[in-house]
Amino acid sequence: MFKKLRNRFLIVNLVTISVMMLVAFATIYTINYLNVQNDISFDLQRITEAFQKPGSGEHRGGGMIGGAAGGIEGAPDGTIDSGTQRPDGGGTFGRMGDSPPPERSISFMIETDNDWKQTGTPTSQLSMDDEFYAQALQTAVDMNKTTGRFELDGSLWAFETKPTADGHMLVFLDITSQQKILTNMVYIFSVVGIAMLIILYFTSRYFANRSIKPVQEAFDKQKQFIADASHELKTPLAIINTNTDVLLSNPEDTILEQSKWLHYIKSETERMAKLTSDLLYLTEMDDSRTGMVHAPFNISEAVENIILTMEAVIFEKNVALEYDIEPNLTVHGNSEQIKQVVMILLDNAVKYTGPKGEVTLSLHKQHNDVLLSVTNTGEGIAAEHLTRIFDRFYRTDTSRARKQGGYGLGLAIARSIVEQQHKGKLYAKSTVGESATFYVQLS
Repeated sequence: MFKKLRNRFLIVNLVTISVMMLVAFATIYTINYLNVQNDISFDLQRITEAFQKPGSGEHRGGGMIGGAAGGIEGAPDGTIDSGTQRPDGGGTFGRMGDSPPPERSISFMIETDNDWKQTGTPTSQLSMDDEFYAQALQTAVDMNKTTGRFELDGSLWAFETKPTADGHMLVFLDITSQQKILTNMVYIFSVVGIAMLIILYFTSRYFANRSIKPVQEAFDKQKQFIADASHELKTPLAIINTNTDVLLSNPEDTILEQSKWLHYIKSETERMAKLTSDLLYLTEMDDSRTGMVHAPFNISEAVENIILTMEAVIFEKNVALEYDIEPNLTVHGNSEQIKQVVMILLDNAVKYTGPKGEVTLSLHKQHNDVLLSVTNTGEGIAAEHLTRIFDRFYRTDTSRARKQGGYGLGLAIARSIVEQQHKGKLYAKSTVGESATFYVQLS
């Protein structure tokens, strides 16, 4: 059950984070894609405008010569002065004007007549063969668009068509580098996404196990609680049933003659009543809606009153009691509940102290808190039991605890009162073979 719950938690977590990553990557890619497309359109427009300017080049044979984009040898600032000899020897480049094409861009321009036949020599910053220009022109014409893109000789080109007095002017711009940026971004996102998913898988698995662990522990405690409660109820019920059978098997006897069995039934009934009462009390403590009336009260007097009520029991057990109570200490809480905690701790201390043993109680101010400690000599509590003695039905020595008549609920009730109802601390320390001390810290 818990394995399925963990896997569901893991799947939901991975799917949620994957969707979030996908949306984030798609958003980043879309923004960059739009920016790149705008830059391409802007560069293409600037180049087209540069080629269209009067004096941007000399026409020879009906074609514009000059007006190359940056990247060829010329002026340091990237502009091309008029009078510069063309690399192919076909005339001179003219000055591009005040707005030259973008530097480091590769572009060329072809002029055609109205029938889309090339006229003149293409204006280019590169020395390419005529077949390349012819293929570029034919591809652009076949697309029958004023602007578009195509791939030629392993490069991606964008073009724009403008009408002229003698026909058309087609400007071509190499956008391979911009496309590589977008392609690399997809590869990077894919690699990063896969790596993140692997990391997230193991991270989510770790936290899923940690998240499920408290639920599993609570479930196991609940199962144990039900099993223990059933076991504790089973014993007195069996005794009651047995004694009832004895009574029924001797119907001619008088009540006086059957009093022994009746006393057994009554004793076990009282034990069951005590058990169910404690269970109901614990349930009320667990219910966050249940609240007791809290008010400032004198805890010193409350502890002294409990000691007075316990004196007879302590004397009967032949146990010495030493106490040191600082007078007039006040805490904010429910006096009856705190008295119950003191009663539980003293009762446990007396039960687990051997004859002629000693119980020591101390109540003092500690900084801003009040610290109550109850110590008893005896066997002590082993370290592995210290963290569990406050669990319901937990007993370090089951056989001895049954002889003492306990159910292992007293310390659980005390912890609920101190920690849940009063936001204090209840803990224990022990030296095996010597003593055990329980501490209650209240503010």
